Amino acid sequence: MLVSALILGLLGSLHCVGMCGPIAFMLPVDRSNSFRKISQIGLYHFGRLMAYSIIGLVFGLVGKSLYIFGIQQQLSIIIGILMIVVILLPQRAFGKYNLTKPLYKLISKVKTSLGKALKKKTADTFLTIGFLNGFLPCGLVYMAVFGAVATGSLSEGSLYMVLFGLGTIPLMTTAIYLGKFLNSTIKQRIQKAIPVFVVVIGLLFILRGLGLGIPYLSPAPVVETAVSAIECH
Repeated sequence: MLVSALILGLLGSLHCVGMCGPIAFMLPVDRSNSFRKISQIGLYHFGRLMAYSIIGLVFGLVGKSLYIFGIQQQLSIIIGILMIVVILLPQRAFGKYNLTKPLYKLISKVKTSLGKALKKKTADTFLTIGFLNGFLPCGLVYMAVFGAVATGSLSEGSLYMVLFGLGTIPLMTTAIYLGKFLNSTIKQRIQKAIPVFVVVIGLLFILRGLGLGIPYLSPAPVVETAVSAIECH
């Protein structure tokens, strides 16, 4: 299921350009030196991956805690259902519940620090911008977080988020080089397509949780597999 993180990042990066594109456009890169520009962009992406890795560790720990209680399969199904429900329900249904409100002060500080970093051109600036960028609220990051929880592991949760971040790099880098290269029509089509991709990933998590014995897609639960092996002997 780690592959779904990369797919979510690749397809979701179309949305990321719209959300984080302004930050990418304003990166104080050295446009007179190609090598320096590439290294600066690389530091920016590395900073984002660091942030995603930390987020993955935290929510991977949450998943691991639930895994200890033996509900790994059920957790995968619940995560898949949540991803689909969040996408299918109209946005106004969540209007009364601002999930980021409890973290408003922290997010505000992140934005303030990000604004200050964008005005600098020191070597560490790009790493800082990328790191802070990774903690900004984003619907697709929330979807990836669901996946990190479903892994039930600190290392795999962190890896899931890193793979998600890697998937966003190609298009985000294009945005830095070309600026606002997507017209309004393409953006509208992208916005309509993204929910479909998220629903597909949600279905993949549900299939995984069902343990239908389909290799890679829906493997049988480990316990059942072990019991079957004992019965054969």
